[in-house]
Amino acid sequence: MREIVLDTETTGLDPESGDRIVEIGAVELLNHIPTGRTYHQYINPERTMPQEAFEVHGLSDDFLADKPVFAAVAREFVEFIGDSRLIIHNAAFDMKFLNAELKWTGFAPLPWERALDTLALARKKFPGAPASLDALCRRFGIDNSGRTLHGALLDSEILAEVYLELIGGRQPDLALSERRVAADAVGTDDDWRPAPRTKKLPPRLTSAEAESHTAFVQTLGEDALWRKFS
Repeated sequence: MREIVLDTETTGLDPESGDRIVEIGAVELLNHIPTGRTYHQYINPERTMPQEAFEVHGLSDDFLADKPVFAAVAREFVEFIGDSRLIIHNAAFDMKFLNAELKWTGFAPLPWERALDTLALARKKFPGAPASLDALCRRFGIDNSGRTLHGALLDSEILAEVYLELIGGRQPDLALSERRVAADAVGTDDDWRPAPRTKKLPPRLTSAEAESHTAFVQTLGEDALWRKFS
């Protein structure tokens, strides 16, 4: 299963009021394991950066002046995410902006049901507790010391760790996940299962141990549970 952990930075809160995306970061997961593939793009918003937004992410007008506009990178972004599920913290915000930008450039919007909101997931799992990305990092012991400002790729990498903790651990599928990722890489079945053994493993119980156990069971009486399996 392929998932994309995604984050955006913007000029403000509302695309319908003229705010735009200025940065996209995304991390690829296969069967809940980061593959090392990422997507990162700064974007010229074709407007000035409000001071309030600059204080959040530190992306200035001068820095973004020579970056491509969204229309120039839209196809590459759409191809990277493919039809994978999107893992987003406060998904409504990012999906609202992504769909506005895609609409303005003539691309189909992303279905809302593709997004899994880790903010909602955290609030459901820990009701009443702080559910910001920083708060979840503290809860799970994830190092976010490099997060002095918001950054889309860094936040996506941190969110990937948080997401895996929220669903049960950083490697919820145990060692089988690594084998499944390798199988995916060569195009084999994603639903890999171990085949039945053609030959049973030899018993590890010695004859002396078996005899000792049988003698012990005899002392437990006629109704002993072990007698049903002897």
